Amino acid sequence: MIDWVQQNPGQPAMTSVALPNGEPPVTSSGVAPVVDVQPLDQEAPRVIGLVPSDVTGLPQDLWKASAPEALSHQLTSLPDFRLPAAQALLFTALLTEAEAPGRDALEKDIFTLARVATLQRYGALDPALALIEQADVTRDRAHFSAYMDLALLTGQEWAACNILAAQPHLSPRLSARIFCAARKGDWAFAALLFDTGRAIGGLNEAEADLLDRFLHPEAFEGARPLRPARTITPLLFRLHEAIGEPLPTQRLPRAYAVADLRDLAGWKAQLEAAERLAQTGALPDNRLLGLYSDRRPAASGGVWDRVRAVQQFDTALETGSPDAVTKTLPAAWAAMQDAGLETTFASLFATRLGRIPLTGKMAELAETLALLSPDYAQAAARVTRALPKAIAAGDPRTLPADDPVAAAIRDAFAKGTARADLVTRAKAGHLGEVILTTLVLLEDGVDGNPRALTEALATLRALGFDDTMRRASLQVLLLERFR
Repeated sequence: MIDWVQQNPGQPAMTSVALPNGEPPVTSSGVAPVVDVQPLDQEAPRVIGLVPSDVTGLPQDLWKASAPEALSHQLTSLPDFRLPAAQALLFTALLTEAEAPGRDALEKDIFTLARVATLQRYGALDPALALIEQADVTRDRAHFSAYMDLALLTGQEWAACNILAAQPHLSPRLSARIFCAARKGDWAFAALLFDTGRAIGGLNEAEADLLDRFLHPEAFEGARPLRPARTITPLLFRLHEAIGEPLPTQRLPRAYAVADLRDLAGWKAQLEAAERLAQTGALPDNRLLGLYSDRRPAASGGVWDRVRAVQQFDTALETGSPDAVTKTLPAAWAAMQDAGLETTFASLFATRLGRIPLTGKMAELAETLALLSPDYAQAAARVTRALPKAIAAGDPRTLPADDPVAAAIRDAFAKGTARADLVTRAKAGHLGEVILTTLVLLEDGVDGNPRALTEALATLRALGFDDTMRRASLQVLLLERFR
């Protein structure tokens, strides 16, 4: 019996309460009020992203009006963009806080997972991991599967395994449960799951072979290394590592390069992985420089030559000697051209290089680096070449062009050259979709289609991406690999 019920057992139950004097009425009539209702399974709008829209300048509804499946397919079918300016705009669009398209949660989730998969493909694993965590990794099996892949690639599988231990229904495959059981020290349960899975055909051949060696290492002492499966998954990759047969990442998708950034990998592997990730903008420029500066190169050729050239140039800049810079700049620039990292080099060194008084070809090269850097607009005042100077300033329309590429870039600044259909569609609420279409058109232009180049650049400007348009124009004009 509840104590307070018996405090006054003789008192009759109170069936009504009189309103205090002066209490205002709560309604003006006896008519039943209208009540808004909403199905319990209908979610409130979810805004997912890592950067606020007021920082990126992109609206939260940039994806919302598009068809989710078509948009997701468009996103996951994008090419590898060679222009750093294009890659930067793509990352901005993917990371901005935004609502997903779709009529229900299932359709919206399709696009969220496509965002994560695209970031993973370009090697941007930390943002991808943060995005899927924000979306809720336990939302369903598809979300957890994407999360576990990222956790395995970044060495954070312990977190995924903790979740899987509490919610085993989320497991994408039986192999994941076996791996996690062993990872948490429950070898008996892992062996039981393994034997059961192999008996009922719940494991494919690659999973069974690797898990067998992982669970029973003593039975395979002295055995020949396993031949890698035709298709490597993050779990297979980590199992190869766990049994002492790590796979080289150079021929694997870019996302696997992140594993080589760990101290477990040798310096050469770290350098090659860092360069590969820097090519898409997935690795901060300063982290690449930190790896380049870590120690003296142990050999010659390939990445060792790049490390040596950059170290010597960096040392020359520290001295402030024009002669030392003149001697080391050409080799460093050529090395970074070989790696496709010209804009990274410019971002790291253009400001310091601009303080060194140079002449002739070295002064022209310093101008090029300044124009390829984030501070290209400020550098325009010091540039002597007419067309690059005008592009950086934002109006080259009256200048002559020496070749079709230069003419295509110049013409993009003229009125009426943007794709009217794309601009109209963007205004109708399909901005995100139009950004993707325009970036693909820009890649076509870089491939040697002058009309596509003009239309893509002009469309970017018409959409309000003037900075991206000018940076892309300068990159196409100044980088030798695009001419």
